[in-house]
Amino acid sequence: MNNVFRWASWVGVLMAFVFGLWLPQMAEASGQSHELNYFQTSKVKIAGANALRIEIGMTGDEPKYTVKELSYLRKQLIITLPNTERGKVKSFISLKNEFATQVRISEIGENLQVAIDFVNPPSKDNYRISTVPAERRKKKPARIILELFKDNVDNGGASVPGIKGKTIVVDAGHGGSDSGAVGPTGVKEKDVTFAVAKKVQNLLTKSGARVIMTRTRDVDVYAPNATDRQELQARCDVANRDSRVSLFLSIHCNAFSSPAAHGMETYYCAGSAKGQEFASLLNEELAKAGGLFNRGVKTANYYVLRHTNMPASLIELAFVTNYNEEKLLRSDAYQNKLAGAIVKGIARYFKG
Repeated sequence: MNNVFRWASWVGVLMAFVFGLWLPQMAEASGQSHELNYFQTSKVKIAGANALRIEIGMTGDEPKYTVKELSYLRKQLIITLPNTERGKVKSFISLKNEFATQVRISEIGENLQVAIDFVNPPSKDNYRISTVPAERRKKKPARIILELFKDNVDNGGASVPGIKGKTIVVDAGHGGSDSGAVGPTGVKEKDVTFAVAKKVQNLLTKSGARVIMTRTRDVDVYAPNATDRQELQARCDVANRDSRVSLFLSIHCNAFSSPAAHGMETYYCAGSAKGQEFASLLNEELAKAGGLFNRGVKTANYYVLRHTNMPASLIELAFVTNYNEEKLLRSDAYQNKLAGAIVKGIARYFKG
């Protein structure tokens, strides 16, 4: 009996020794080593413009990586994946498009290096990178998502510095029973202003701002068929009831009896220095992005400019009664350009 216990004791010691050496190594390896096993490219739209999406997938949880930009001699973005091996993915992938020409994947020690040759030097203005966890239903592993786009195009809502924590009221002109001006092919001002306002809201929110919309759908703010004063005061009330509001922006489209009238312009209330600054910055950005004739920065006695308690500007994006400008105003891509320009103007205002 003693021999049996002595034998069992020795076996236990031996197993503990073997598993004590093997299991930690196995755990360490499983916790650190990854394999690159997925690479896909696709053409996408970002802010209405063509873009390239590259998906780099690997085993394990959400991937870790570092990024290095090279703009001298070689225009490369280098993504380093720690403790990762190249699996069945090719070491060289030809792209040959307007954004990137090729991808090289190299093992350097315990790390894997993915080098993407850009057509233009990589910068914060022409790419964005993020990670997503595995999607089992779609049979996709955890991935790094790299999106390449043209310089200075709005990158689909990337954060704009200087806006975080600010409260801004965005007023989509007209709505509900009031269509506003109507273009030669039937485009309604209320639809354009709301579409651009929603895009502005999205960009501001993604930049950390708190956005208050005077209307969130196609409705009258006060009530259907209200008087002009009731409707406009209701919009001012939305802004004035919150002391945290820093800016008020009212979005409109211009109109005139002659279809030849064209261009964009911005307004502020006479005597408001901050309103003038806000309107001027919006004007500059809209002129650059929209490419229309600039009718200037002007004062006006508009109700929403006189009865709001914070710096305010009313912008006329273009003439919806002009055939060419109506065509632009109904374009999603052009609306994105205008929204991006508005947010840039707002950011410049807060930067002082």
